[in-house]
Amino acid sequence: MSDKPAVLFVCLGNICRSPLAEAAFRAEADRIGLDVAADSAGTGDYHLGHPPDRRAQAVARRAGIDISHYQARQVTPEDFRRFTHVVALDRDNLSNLRRIRPADATAELTLLLDHVPGREGEAVADPYYGDDAGFDVTWADVTEGARELARRIRDER
Repeated sequence: MSDKPAVLFVCLGNICRSPLAEAAFRAEADRIGLDVAADSAGTGDYHLGHPPDRRAQAVARRAGIDISHYQARQVTPEDFRRFTHVVALDRDNLSNLRRIRPADATAELTLLLDHVPGREGEAVADPYYGDDAGFDVTWADVTEGARELARRIRDER
């Protein structure tokens, strides 16, 4: 593992929330000049190799970010050593991550909204089964969480 921070965002299928969180985090890191790696994954294997949901792509595109090249993948035990931060988007995925986390894991494991004052313990709502408006709510949440996480990592360096 290098000294460079590396953040992995994790939801269930890696086609909605976690790729949006990755995109928002990359954008914020660029904006504040933070040299950091970012990726996303899912705890489930439902969409392996697929691009993000078209609605997730649309909300990111409206923010000027192209995520069409992202591909869903599943979290691995190695991710807990390769990344400095593994960030779950909800409590169910946090619980699953705790279960698969190897004994020699080095990554800090948190919920994304734990980094937002006053929102600790909150989940980013899963927009998958809802309408397009749900993706706007998700984008607002992941943008806020990504901003605070990026600032925290920058300030700790």
